[in-house]
Amino acid sequence: MPQTATVRSTGDFHADRRYEYARSAFDEGDFEAAADLARQVLELAPDFAPAQAMLGRSAAELGLADEAVNALRRALALEPEDALGVRIDLARLGALAPEAAITDGYVRALFDDYAPKFDRHLTRSLAYRGPALIADALRRACSKRMREYRFGASLDLGCGTGLMAQELAGCCASIEGVDLSPRMLEKAQKTRLYDALHEGELLAFLAGRRTGEADLVVAADVFVYMAALDAVFREAHRVLGREGLFAFTVQAHEGEGFILGADARYAHSGSYLRDVADSTGFDVVIIERVSTREDRGVPVPGLLVVMQR
Repeated sequence: MPQTATVRSTGDFHADRRYEYARSAFDEGDFEAAADLARQVLELAPDFAPAQAMLGRSAAELGLADEAVNALRRALALEPEDALGVRIDLARLGALAPEAAITDGYVRALFDDYAPKFDRHLTRSLAYRGPALIADALRRACSKRMREYRFGASLDLGCGTGLMAQELAGCCASIEGVDLSPRMLEKAQKTRLYDALHEGELLAFLAGRRTGEADLVVAADVFVYMAALDAVFREAHRVLGREGLFAFTVQAHEGEGFILGADARYAHSGSYLRDVADSTGFDVVIIERVSTREDRGVPVPGLLVVMQR
C-alpha cells in the first residue's frame, strides 16, 4: 500500500473514525470490510481522496477491477500531485503506463514522512549500504583509471539526509546536493558537509548546471524512483568535465529495459544501462551485481555502476 503515513482528516469525526477502521481492516487483510468502510466514509465525505484510494486498493484486492480503477482515478483527480501514490496502483491494474506510475509529489510526500526515522531505519532495519558501496566502487574505478581518489566539484543527486556525503567526506573539493524532500534536506544541512543544498527534481537541477563544471556525479538508490534514464544520463554527461565519473546504484531485473516492481520501485537491467551509456557517450568502468538493502531479511538484487565521461 504505497500511500504515505501523514494523518489526514475529513473534518467529520464519524467519517474520520470509519476511515481509521478501514485502514486497520486493510492492514489486517480484511479487504471486504475495508471497502465497505471506505464506502461509508465517502457517503459522508465524497471528496476525501484517501478514502477513494482505500476503496480502490481494497476493490483491487477483491478482484473488482472496474470499481478499483474508478475509485483510484477519482482519488487522482482530487489530488493530482498524487502524494497518495495511486498512480502506482493504476499502473498495476493496467490502467496507466508503468513509466508514469511514480511522480515527484509521491516521492516528496514519501520522504517527508520518512525523514525523522530515515537513517536509523535504513541502516538497522534494511541493512542499507548503497553509499558505502558507491564509495568503494569509486576507489576501484580511480585505481583502474590511474587517477587519485579525489574529486573536484561533485553533485549528489537525491542526497536525502547526507549519507553519501558522509562516505565522500574529505574527498571532494566541493559537494552540492539536491532532493525533492525539504525535511530530508533539513537533516542533510545538519551534517555540515554540503557547500549547497537544493530542493527540487534532479533532472531540472542538472539542466541548470554549467556544461563541464563537475568532476563527479553520484546517485545512491535514487533511480529506483525513475523509469527511463536517458535524459538524466545525457545531463550528467553534459555537466561532467573530461574524464569525470558518474556513479550510482539501481535495483536490478533479469529482463530488458526497466520494470515497475511489486515494491513500488523501478528495476533496470544491465543491458539497458549499457545501451543508455553507449548512446550518451559514457564508458562503463564498473558494473556489478550488489544488494544495497534487504527486504524482510532478503537481499534485494541491484547493480552498482561507475561510468566515465
